[in-house]
Amino acid sequence: MTEPAPPLEPVYLFADSQLLFWKHNGRLVLDAALDGFARNTSIRAAYVGASNGDRMDFFEVFDAAMDAIGIAERRMIVSSFGPADRAFMECAQLILLAGGDVQLGWATMEDTGMKDVIVGRYAKGAVLVGISAGAVQLGCYGLGQTNASTPFEVFGLVRLVVDTHDERAGWARLARTIDLLDGTVAGLGIPSGGGVIVHPDATIEPLRRAAHEFRSERGRIAHSLLHPECR
Repeated sequence: MTEPAPPLEPVYLFADSQLLFWKHNGRLVLDAALDGFARNTSIRAAYVGASNGDRMDFFEVFDAAMDAIGIAERRMIVSSFGPADRAFMECAQLILLAGGDVQLGWATMEDTGMKDVIVGRYAKGAVLVGISAGAVQLGCYGLGQTNASTPFEVFGLVRLVVDTHDERAGWARLARTIDLLDGTVAGLGIPSGGGVIVHPDATIEPLRRAAHEFRSERGRIAHSLLHPECR
């Protein structure tokens, strides 16, 4: 008899690495994210640096964040995605997609088969965290960089188009993308220093900063703010 699939965990989307070290309700965000796992077992945390060419300085930030929550078993999953990296990721309870170039990272994850392993681990109850480009990739579409660029499909594990730290440009790129997609999906802008938790029922929980929601309504793009709960 087939065992039932475990419940899906929330997905964590951060504009940058600040929230790796930020306390929410008195606890580090990722520490609370792992509450569903027995702490008497070894938790494995995988870092995917495909979007930034496996930069060691980015991994060192992740390394420090794992120290802060007591996760000893962690590994950089490099872009070549060899057998040892695959074996580690296939047992990981926490997978973090790092920042960098959205399109480069997505192409790497598709070409190497990393994408399928990540989707499989999520279906089996792993916690996914996306930072900057990684947050965009967990949404429905990667955003074109120019007016002529066409959005491209990415993971779609969060049913939103996600953009990060573009507040100085007024989220013009995100609004343009929602318009190009004829309002078939909403957009979510996460400002610098902010993040959101997307729960399995699609509820959005902003963290630290208000998130920006964009929807197409009656032929125009409507913009609203999603504020964190006051504690």
